[in-house]
Amino acid sequence: MTNTKTPSITHSTGLNVLSLFDGMSCGQIALQKAGVEIENYYASEIDKHAIQVTQKNYPNTIQLGDVTKIDFIPFIGKIYLLIGGSPCQSLSITQSQTRKNLDGKSKLFFEFVRALETIKPKYFLLENVASMNNECKEIITKYMGVEPVLINSNCFSAQDRPRYYWTNIPFDKNISECDLCLNNILENEVDEKYFYSYPLININLDKQVCAIMEYKNNEMHKRIFNPKFKCHTLTACGGGNTQKKVYIDGRARKLTPLEYERLQTVPDNYTLGVSDSQRYKMLGNGWTVDVIAHIFSFM
Repeated sequence: MTNTKTPSITHSTGLNVLSLFDGMSCGQIALQKAGVEIENYYASEIDKHAIQVTQKNYPNTIQLGDVTKIDFIPFIGKIYLLIGGSPCQSLSITQSQTRKNLDGKSKLFFEFVRALETIKPKYFLLENVASMNNECKEIITKYMGVEPVLINSNCFSAQDRPRYYWTNIPFDKNISECDLCLNNILENEVDEKYFYSYPLININLDKQVCAIMEYKNNEMHKRIFNPKFKCHTLTACGGGNTQKKVYIDGRARKLTPLEYERLQTVPDNYTLGVSDSQRYKMLGNGWTVDVIAHIFSFM
């Protein structure tokens, strides 16, 4: 039998939030941006680097640990908002070679269901990739009890990032793409360590992917983006030159962690304090904060 962790619940009449798969706590940033004042924020996360960043920025966060070991019964009647972006690794089209759908790591979605059915909060929000197949989307929709809303982060940022959002928050869905592009979020001065010396081919400055870098790697990681356009979806990369790349004055360089923050509409230097590889990873795993803030502003 799995041991469950019984959380210590602070008794108050304020607004309590429970965030599963909290990561670096994009939910708290979004709540703050939306002007929603909260009493207590409970977070379930196991990545030590993401927790470190969360506690640096929001030291009052109450960390609960592994979601599979949490007893949700003490939360009944005490949670106003339940949120989470359950792991997408086995749902995403980018993992097509090892895609296991809801039988893989993404089965942690059912922990969100367990929390939702046990706690019955006033509001909930679940996010996941738009590239999942229809079968998985229908299963998630059945358990959530609401149809997903497809929102592309390009409505709020310089990043193309389509995502499904299942929520009972009655927010305004009449949104359109904004005019932000990579040029709007690039740093003025960047350390030479972010630049590449590999040759570039197929250069065409009229296209979003304006060049290809010749080196041994996945085709996706050879793409060089035009700063006059938006960037493709950020992924949870670490090292190995897997970061998104931009064309600058005839050269290619990886985007910096600060630029990743800006593409995710996270405050500048929010993720400082851990290595670059960990910053890239947690930002790729995170939410585009301004999308979530838009939804939260209608609570």
